[in-house]
Amino acid sequence: MVSKVFDEILAQGVRAGQIPARTQQSRDWFRNTATKTTVNPESVIRGEKARYKNRVMMGKMYLFNYDPKHKDTLPYYDRYPLIFPVEKTENGFYGINMHYLPHKLRAVLMDALYSLSKDKRYDENTRLRLSYGILNSVAKYKAFRPTFKRYLTNHVRSRFIEISSAEWDIALMMPLQKFAKSSSSKVWADSRRMAK
Repeated sequence: MVSKVFDEILAQGVRAGQIPARTQQSRDWFRNTATKTTVNPESVIRGEKARYKNRVMMGKMYLFNYDPKHKDTLPYYDRYPLIFPVEKTENGFYGINMHYLPHKLRAVLMDALYSLSKDKRYDENTRLRLSYGILNSVAKYKAFRPTFKRYLTNHVRSRFIEISSAEWDIALMMPLQKFAKSSSSKVWADSRRMAK
């Protein structure tokens, strides 16, 4: 279960003198530790009943299983998006899927996104004030471009797993992406080009 993995990493961080999501040093420590963790997205989805949500709240982080409507024509897609929802639509939402970025660019984007936090407590109420207009108009958010995707509610194949704000840096770096029709390296190479 991912919460067990998160709890273990958070406990290691406390023992190492790190405080989750408070300083650049602690964010780097949690990100580095998470990158070395092995976890299967299918087991995360099945094992996180306590975190199940029926719908998303804008500005929070979620993991879920997704089967795109146009998967036959897409060059590739992520079956387990890790997203910050940005905007609701009539039949779904737009969101930033962090998996589309290589780890270094994820960290750069996340560091920039922290400036959009509604509060600095990093508790269950913390979320980001996101909008397409803000993301598209400020240069420090430019890495969001390859991550911005539309998700249709009737193509979501699991409940949403909410990731607490204290765990964002851990989830950000865990190898939870599962791209169909392409390798991670190909997706990330394309994303690097789009983010320039």
